[in-house]
Parts: sequence; C-alpha cells; structure tokens
Amino acid sequence: MQNWIKITELENIPLMGARVIKYEDLEIAIFKTKDGSIYAINNICPHRQGKLSDGLVHEKVVTCPLHNTDVDMISGESIGEEYECTKTYELKIENSLVYLNLK
Repeated sequence: MQNWIKITELENIPLMGARVIKYEDLEIAIFKTKDGSIYAINNICPHRQGKLSDGLVHEKVVTCPLHNTDVDMISGESIGEEYECTKTYELKIENSLVYLNLK
C-alpha cells in the first residue's frame, strides 16, 4: 500500500543539501544531488544518531557528520562499515511538487 504525501516544491530543496520534513514522529531528510536527483532518507543515523541533513553530500552518498561513515541514499546501507541500515523512502515529482511515500 502506498501512502503519498505532498511535501514541498522541487525548487525548495537545496542543491547538494537537504530539506528536513517532519511528519508525526518521523524526521526525513530530502537531498538533491549535483545531477538534480532527489533522495529521501531517515534524518537520524542509526549508529550515533547524527543528523544526516548536516552531512556532506557527494553523488548518491551522504556522510554522517558524527562518525564520517558514508550512507548510500538509495539503499540506506553504510559503505565500508557494518552499521544498521537507514530507512529510505520513495519520492515522485508531479508538476514541480515533490511527494513522499511513507510506506
């Protein structure tokens, strides 16, 4: 089952940065990479609870600002370390509006 919610306009997501969306008890970081791709990932790193939205973005990876581990924004898996995965979310864009699937 899909549960799409409208979260923002595409232009409100900073290039090579993140916009944080809070929905009920969730905090989700929406990232836009250099090539214009966007990704949604739980904003809290499961390892040391760092805010991934404060991390460095490069290609499809964000680096946790607390322990410098790279997290793949597509899969939520840590790269080079065996930490717990971070939840990722599906996004879609319609008429420049960004929708998030909370499934």
